[in-house]
Amino acid sequence: MSEIFTIEQRQFLKLLGLAVPGESPVLPPLKNQAVSAPAQAAAEPKIPESIANSLEAPEGISTLRAAAGILSARPKAVGVPQPVTPEPQQKIQTEPEAVSSLSELPTPAESGEPQRLQQVSASDWRDLQIMVNNCRACSLGETRQHAVFGAGNPRGSWLFVGEAPGAEEDRRGEAFVGRGGQLLDNMLKAMDLTRQQDVYIANVLKCRPPNNRDPLGPEVQSCLPFLQRQIALLQPRIIVALGRFAAQSLLQVTTPIGQLRGQTHQYQNIPLIVTYHPAYLLRSPLEKRKAWEDLQLAVQVYSAQSLPE
Repeated sequence: MSEIFTIEQRQFLKLLGLAVPGESPVLPPLKNQAVSAPAQAAAEPKIPESIANSLEAPEGISTLRAAAGILSARPKAVGVPQPVTPEPQQKIQTEPEAVSSLSELPTPAESGEPQRLQQVSASDWRDLQIMVNNCRACSLGETRQHAVFGAGNPRGSWLFVGEAPGAEEDRRGEAFVGRGGQLLDNMLKAMDLTRQQDVYIANVLKCRPPNNRDPLGPEVQSCLPFLQRQIALLQPRIIVALGRFAAQSLLQVTTPIGQLRGQTHQYQNIPLIVTYHPAYLLRSPLEKRKAWEDLQLAVQVYSAQSLPE
């Protein structure tokens, strides 16, 4: 009876899993049918027990995916190429990187910077003060209340240089008039010095940074020529740098203040002593002893200039 089935009919019956008369049916193993250990090992990768125990928790999925691609492992047909998912192309950046501060943006004033520097270097005391009051070389000129040129006696032998004006200095337009200024006056008094006779006080920046933040590099570069011209006109016999920014700006170094203290530096053949800023001493009163040691060194260096050679 089997001869009445054509070859195509026999293949069709086999695909349906039906018995073909005259042939023994070959059925696929049932799902719960036992499979030999070698065959099972060859068909599925073995999952480590530590990873397998994490399958029940959702967070275990990421761990499992990291374990040599176990979740995606499947028996692959030999010689059949597997589809490859192309990686997304990296987005090409077409916009400029963000600038951390408005003062880092180029301004029209930069085109005239050599002319401005030439005017600063040729100015007298009065013209220099006018230039400071009218300066808009950086963004601080738009946020300040007053530019702070300095305070004290321009004919004094001592120059104290700070960092930048604070809130009270910005309001009044005078250097070191807040709590830090009061402490500085007490320090000067202990040295037998006064603003009115012996000392002139200036800052690296002539305008207050918002919220008393640290000065930015472009701001220091724009403002430093004013201080340099002040020093050239004042011709002090000694300079005391108050704080890290003043010391590093004048000496053009990045050395920490702890390493700059305790020695005599030179700024254009003028002795320069480094100590802590009065505002820092208000926050760290235990450091006043070190500041007093610095001021004693300054007095010794100044006195040595008066001794006959």
